[in-house]
Amino acid sequence: MTMSVIWGVPYLMIRVAVEEISPGMLVFLRTGLAALLLVPIAVARGEVRDALVRWRWLVVFTAIEIAIPWVLLASAETHVSSSLAALIIAGVPLVGAAITRASGERLGRTNLAGLLVGLAGVGAIVGTEIGGGDARAFAELGAVAVCYAVGPIILSRYLDDAPALAVVALSLGIAALAYAPVAAFSVPDGMLSGRVIASVLGLAFLCTALAFLLFFALIAEIGPVRATVITYVNPAVAAIAGVTILDEAFTAGMAVGFVLVLVGSVFATRPGAKRQGVPARLEPAVAETKT
Repeated sequence: MTMSVIWGVPYLMIRVAVEEISPGMLVFLRTGLAALLLVPIAVARGEVRDALVRWRWLVVFTAIEIAIPWVLLASAETHVSSSLAALIIAGVPLVGAAITRASGERLGRTNLAGLLVGLAGVGAIVGTEIGGGDARAFAELGAVAVCYAVGPIILSRYLDDAPALAVVALSLGIAALAYAPVAAFSVPDGMLSGRVIASVLGLAFLCTALAFLLFFALIAEIGPVRATVITYVNPAVAAIAGVTILDEAFTAGMAVGFVLVLVGSVFATRPGAKRQGVPARLEPAVAETKT
């Protein structure tokens, strides 16, 4: 529940922040501030070297989990409400279930039905709200959902033996360095408002530094696919925050679509029978979806 709240409010904070700063600048500030907090701690603990052994997968994880989705999400929220963005990204467990199936886990009738119901829910949300946004924003949110589903799987399969603190700290540092040139060419013209500053700080320290550490612990406990189930509650938190604080609209189509996505995700991620002959290197990842 704590993770659901911590990763439910970022949608509101992002929506507020992009009113005055560019998506690239927001990602730079969010990752840079969080890295400044976590990297020294990882260094002091002597964990950085162990994480750098897997530096290639560390870079891939950084791109998939942070660098790409965060800028796309911020860009999308310049055109759609924070509530709508969160509802679409609620489809992450559906994507995770499909990827797990491709890795060797059978898709039973219940799982298939869940995927179809969930996809119908996403269609209901997008279909009834696309007039209020634009196609590019919805495409960006779809890409974010895919990245958020793939990231935990990469972490579980290829970085599971690396220190969690060092992984998140180095990933944030790499992302900040990557976005530094972008931020240099998108400096705000004037002084930022208090609520934008508060949103950036909240995103960096609460919703990034603390949240990632909690999320890694969750993945280790219940596996990568089930860890994404926190997105069941995230949209509700985001919707409540958006409606009450930003006065965003919440339509019947969004409500119906979210219920369908929620129900579909529950059934789509139910453990199924494991396919015979799964490669040994995939066994741990497949097994983790069954815990």
